[in-house]
Amino acid sequence: MTAPHASVPHPGRPLRVVALGGGHGLHATLSALRELAGRGVADARLTAVVTVADDGGSSGRLRRELGLLPPGDLRMAMAALAAEDPAGRRWATLVQHRFGGTGALAGHAVGNLLLAGLMDTLGDPVAALDAVGDLLGVRGRVLPMCAEPLDIEAEVTGLGPGGPHRIRGQVAVASTPGRVRRVWLHPAEPRACPEAVAAVHDADLLVLGPGSWFTSVLPHLLVPELRDAVLTSRARRVVVLNLAPEPGETAGFSPERHLAVLSEHARELRVDAIVADVAAVPVPDLLLRAAAPMLSPGGRVHLAAVAADPARHDPVALADALGAVAGPGESRDPSSGGAGAAVPGPPAAPGSTPAPDSTVQPGRRSVTWR
Repeated sequence: MTAPHASVPHPGRPLRVVALGGGHGLHATLSALRELAGRGVADARLTAVVTVADDGGSSGRLRRELGLLPPGDLRMAMAALAAEDPAGRRWATLVQHRFGGTGALAGHAVGNLLLAGLMDTLGDPVAALDAVGDLLGVRGRVLPMCAEPLDIEAEVTGLGPGGPHRIRGQVAVASTPGRVRRVWLHPAEPRACPEAVAAVHDADLLVLGPGSWFTSVLPHLLVPELRDAVLTSRARRVVVLNLAPEPGETAGFSPERHLAVLSEHARELRVDAIVADVAAVPVPDLLLRAAAPMLSPGGRVHLAAVAADPARHDPVALADALGAVAGPGESRDPSSGGAGAAVPGPPAAPGSTPAPDSTVQPGRRSVTWR
């Protein structure tokens, strides 16, 4: 399947954006996209499409006891999109609150219980999410990638003799001491959430990552209808790489290894931009070589200082980077206070560090290669 050329949004209209992921990575993306919406670049009605394979903690308990979608990642996305007025902040704080103690409620987040109760009474996870969205003043929408809970299975090496081994469950995959080679879903071909598929088809910009690579990012491309929607959408597709490998599932992974794994699980995927933190890419030329086969014509690799600390993206800096690649050839004017102009140019020599554009403001260095 060949992806169409990315569409150019109607002049003057904010971008319709869909972010795909889960957990803290999706929260980071949504925070950055809200910043872009505040600048008028993105439509304030953002859409989050969320993984539904969590089997640990509060989400895992509710899933096993009630047979419902695990609500944790959905709750986090909802909190990220809550209104910023006093009422929205109050409700967002409440849904994120987790009970302590040692009783039956210990470890449960209030929002998980609220979503579980609404899913149980309404019988429709999308209606339940829309109801909580109304409560929190969410202007956009949070959608599950599937309307049924899924399991992640993985082929893992390094767990002892007789390998490779198969392990099952998001927690098991995320925390394995072995090396994950590939993942798949159970059931193997789940039905995608129709509303999520429609949102992807209607988008101007699709953002995949950052997040737990095997358990939050890749699963979206393993749901046939959702994968086909991503591949055939006329939206611009942007991949945001993690700041560092995660203990367990991606321990020891280089930035280029993340891209190789993404390509192995979705060989037809072509993207318009890859965004990475400049400090997280020790050998830029290796990343450029890994990116080349999966870049669309005119695609680019954009390195920028997007980390607030080694484990967390800076929402404003990530918004700057996403804004720089949101449209064909677009970049922010350095005088506007943003990330500075994107810098086209040839790849750096192996082992070298790209020279920043001298016009870029200190602390917001960025470089783009096409």
